[in-house]
Amino acid sequence: MSDVEIIDILREYLWAGVWIASPLLLTALVVGVVIGLFQALTSIQELTLTFVPKLIAMLIAFTLCISFSSSLMLSLFSNSITRFISG
Repeated sequence: MSDVEIIDILREYLWAGVWIASPLLLTALVVGVVIGLFQALTSIQELTLTFVPKLIAMLIAFTLCISFSSSLMLSLFSNSITRFISG
């Protein structure tokens, strides 16, 4: 296995990590901004108000995106790793 092949595999896995993490991170970002605006407008500074809705939204996003994430990981594994295992 050459250096170029190793770098290509690492690049593929890094992009897969970005694709898998992006729905959760974007959900946390959007919910955090909405809750922050709500707190700024109403002057409510409650810590659980930021944590609980963000946790619930991220669990919903994780549930909705788990099939996409698992199919991406399985296709990446079957395309890159099994090809090198079988020779």
